[in-house]
Amino acid sequence: MILLCFGTRPEWLKIKPLIKILDNYQLLFTGQHPDLLKDLKVDHKITIGDNPNRLDQLISDCLLQFPEGDFDSVLVQGDTASAFACAVAAFNRKKKIYYLEAGLRSYNLDHPYPEEGYRQMIARLADVNFCPTELSKQNLIDEKVQGECHVVGNTVLDNLLPYKDKCEYTSKVLVTLHRRENHHQMDQWFTEVNNLAKDNPDLEFILPIHPNPNVQKHRHLLTNVNVVEPLSHPELLNILVKCKLVISDSGGLQEEGSFFNKKVIVCRETTERPEAIETGHLYLCSSPNNLASKFGSIKDLHYIDANCPYGDGQSSIKIKSII
Repeated sequence: MILLCFGTRPEWLKIKPLIKILDNYQLLFTGQHPDLLKDLKVDHKITIGDNPNRLDQLISDCLLQFPEGDFDSVLVQGDTASAFACAVAAFNRKKKIYYLEAGLRSYNLDHPYPEEGYRQMIARLADVNFCPTELSKQNLIDEKVQGECHVVGNTVLDNLLPYKDKCEYTSKVLVTLHRRENHHQMDQWFTEVNNLAKDNPDLEFILPIHPNPNVQKHRHLLTNVNVVEPLSHPELLNILVKCKLVISDSGGLQEEGSFFNKKVIVCRETTERPEAIETGHLYLCSSPNNLASKFGSIKDLHYIDANCPYGDGQSSIKIKSII
């Protein structure tokens, strides 16, 4: 029996393909995005307390409420505080640890913070690391982690196969900005995006606004942008497959955009997914001041025909065979 841990929408999207094909599992919900449970039944649930330091609260609650069950292994994924805490809880109970999306590295603990720290620590504890690429596997080999390392691609792409033949390039530009390391300059990012929309009236800039208050408080700056409320994953994919290109600080959209051969301007100082920079899918933009020139350099050269470096949409099948 394997315990699959998740608490956020991105985490759910990564284990969803596994749930479809695994036979013997239980689900542990760690509580960050409670709306996920509207149509989903789980075996165990963490209740998150109220503490000004949410990261401390998540870790302590996951450790103290981690279930005692008949499972002999635990699967954690990605780089959240809850993933790290569940890995520690499994380690303390001598449960076998499977780590999904292992080996991503920026080697900068501040970018992204706190995710880079958590992913490095989880890999130290894992018995089996499921790596999306050869580079992520090599990172773990170089770090001399003790667990097995297997290249399987990223399971999030398994969800995208039904959309692949719907891909086209229209006048839409998809924008998502929300990450913690950008909060101190979110107003500058929004101002630059709004200027792009003003200077390119032939394009429709669509920005699903993140619910975080540090993002919401700047939405008034987006006067020329089509600001919409948070979208479901299928709704977001329907825009992604039709858009001309993407502006984002999201990790998942770097992979999903690359799968659909959409160029993505990554609004971050660095990325833990550098493979797609080499293939021409990703373009780093470290400062809001550089966004206009970066956008101008690719808006008329948006088409790309290259293999996605993050997988082929068959990752869950490979993982099941290894488990």
